[in-house]
Amino acid sequence: MNRVFRGESLDRIVAAVLSVAALVVFITGDATPGLPLGLGIPLGLAMTGSVALRRRYPLAVGVFLILSMNLMFLVGAHVYSPPLSVAWMCGLYAIAVWTDTRGFVIGMGALALSNLIAAAGPVVTMSSAIFFFVVPGLATLIARRAIRERQLLAESLAARAELLEREQELRANEAVAEERARIARELHDLVAHNVSVMVVQAGVERHALPDGESSTRDTLTSIEQAGRQALVEARRLLGVLRRNGDRAEDLEPQPSVEEVGLLVEQVERAGLPVRLDIKGERVPLPAGVDLCAYRIVQEALTNALKHAGPAHAEVVLRYADDGLDIEVRDDGAGQLNANGDGGGHGLIGMRERVSLYGGRLETGPRDSGGFEVRAHLPLA
Repeated sequence: MNRVFRGESLDRIVAAVLSVAALVVFITGDATPGLPLGLGIPLGLAMTGSVALRRRYPLAVGVFLILSMNLMFLVGAHVYSPPLSVAWMCGLYAIAVWTDTRGFVIGMGALALSNLIAAAGPVVTMSSAIFFFVVPGLATLIARRAIRERQLLAESLAARAELLEREQELRANEAVAEERARIARELHDLVAHNVSVMVVQAGVERHALPDGESSTRDTLTSIEQAGRQALVEARRLLGVLRRNGDRAEDLEPQPSVEEVGLLVEQVERAGLPVRLDIKGERVPLPAGVDLCAYRIVQEALTNALKHAGPAHAEVVLRYADDGLDIEVRDDGAGQLNANGDGGGHGLIGMRERVSLYGGRLETGPRDSGGFEVRAHLPLA
């Protein structure tokens, strides 16, 4: 019921039930003796119907219900209608819970003043007027302190959760940007190396040409100049992507998938037994795919070393005609967020690298326990 009827929907249902009940009481009995039905029924239905708006306009609805009830007393009517009494209490509750301090003071002032005015009529005595201010006033004050503080705490927790969610999203975006910059720096090394080889080869070939090959010499000169200009622009781009404190001379040579065996030995020395299985005939890989494959294995083993606990790991490299399949699995008990939004950036980096080369990446817990990373990198 709490999931189906809540908030303004619940208020509308309560208002409808109270209105029907009030109409039945007016028709079947004398609900407000001393007040003509022509005035009692419209005023009573207005009171019960206003409950539907108590969350949206808590002060207005609460004051309206208080004044309406005391108006009946002032003109000499008695109120024997439970639905009207329930509506009156709903108005007090709205003032207690859904108004600010100023609204609460105004509501309590309206209750006190209208009670004193009603005491001038033939129905309400001064003692009952004071009683029906003190008791409801204390009740609303207690309700305000208990329920409103709980609601404020819930709102504060909800706002904090939303803030944490935004911060988590921001950290994820920063991690993606950082990984992309790192990938770009690594690709710069690969591209710069290949372009440098092209420039050197073009220069050597240009000097080795005989004097009669002027057209070919001019072409090689253009290739050499274009290559050198490309290297200059690549170094400028690297300066934009480099983080503070990074220096080009600090960059190590980019690793290759051929060095996975050394990587496995390092992880084993760190405490995680690893079995390496290479299937299929090894073929030369494009430089970017080669580096991507090594980084996937490196990140997967690093995550297993951090999160799997006491475990064993297995690395499978499967060479095929259409690409390279990589599988890294462990049998540990640790849990890792498969979406890559946990504390580390390993899975985020893997996803960025695989998507760069049009591959596929699947990560997640294994049915038999542990965690598994599967990637496919196309060669074409």
